[in-house]
This record gives sequence, C-alpha cells and structure tokens, in this order.
Amino acid sequence: MSFRLLALGLGIAVGYVLGTRDGRERYDAMKGKVTEFWENPRVVKTRVDVENFAKAQAPVIMERAEAAAKAAPGVIADGAKITAEAAREAADRTAEVAKDVASRVSATAKDVAEKISETAKDVVDKVTGATKTGETKDTSGPKTT
Repeated sequence: MSFRLLALGLGIAVGYVLGTRDGRERYDAMKGKVTEFWENPRVVKTRVDVENFAKAQAPVIMERAEAAAKAAPGVIADGAKITAEAAREAADRTAEVAKDVASRVSATAKDVAEKISETAKDVVDKVTGATKTGETKDTSGPKTT
C-alpha cells in the first residue's frame, strides 16, 4: 500500500513539474534529485554489494555444476544434491541481500520523496507569493513597439 502512495505522490509531483510554465527548470531540478538518489552512498553500496555477491556466487555454482556433469552416472545424484544445496544457499543469501536492498532503497526513497515534497512546497510558496504580490512572469516573448 505504501508503494502505491509513493508512486501516486511521485506521479503527482511529476505531473505538477511537467505541467508548469517553468517545466524544464522543474524537470532539471527533479533530474538532479534522482541523480543525487542514484549516487547516494547507501544506494551505491547496495548496488555494489549485489553485484559482488552475484560475481562471487556464479563461479561456485558453475564449478559445482561442472563437477556433477563430469561425475559418473551413479555420482550425478550426489552432484545434483550439492548443486541444489549451493543453489539453496545462494537463494538464501540473495533473499537476505534483497531484503537489505529493499530496506535501503525504501529509506533512500523516503528521503528523496521528502526532498521532492519540500521542493514542491517551495515552488508553491513562490508561485502563490508571486501571485499575491501581483508579480507575473511575462512569457509572451519580446515586445515590439
């Protein structure tokens, strides 16, 4: 449910940003926030952890599979058990890493959502402040006389 609310909030923020006259500026600001999120040390560390885990487990599983394939027919069952055990261990570790990734991404996404919300509030305050003081932006282009 919270993912749906986050997606809805993000959709509203994107619609607002793209729907304003200064949409490009808002788009650039949002792009900066997303880049900041992607380059966040927690996100980078999580990505590196997942990549390293996958790289570390691939040769182990391949070795065990090759050993099982080379074994005599009577030993293939033992090799299959070993491979199954390795796969189970890899799946367990992957599940742990996935949970860790999910919690880190969730925390970082919350941070980004808060920053986007603050930015949107600032924009609203600036727009409503400009409207109240009678300031308007002239977007009609150069005036000719």
